[in-house]
Amino acid sequence: MAEKPIISFDEFMKIDLRVGFVKSAEKIPGTTKLIKLIVDLGELGERQLVAGLGLWYKPEDLVNKYIIVVANLAPKKFRGHVSQGMLLAAEDEKGVPILLTVEKPVKPGSRIR
Repeated sequence: MAEKPIISFDEFMKIDLRVGFVKSAEKIPGTTKLIKLIVDLGELGERQLVAGLGLWYKPEDLVNKYIIVVANLAPKKFRGHVSQGMLLAAEDEKGVPILLTVEKPVKPGSRIR
């Protein structure tokens, strides 16, 4: 994969990364990959996220997890469901997504710095 262009520190600071706590998750009917999550972002409230994790994760395995969320991403619609942010994941050598999380539980909505 090609390297992305260099951005300034000011550009990076526009990204609002937060710790989210997954309150619920369910498969989106008629899809194989899409899972709808309700995530607690503390002072920002609850957000609905849509993630393409269904081939690798069961919805019930995501509930009660702390995840890293891009909280200020413009909403986007997937199969009629609006995603109000994006969870972050890395891929292993086989292309399987691995959720980014925190070492210890912290307050939902905590800023990532």
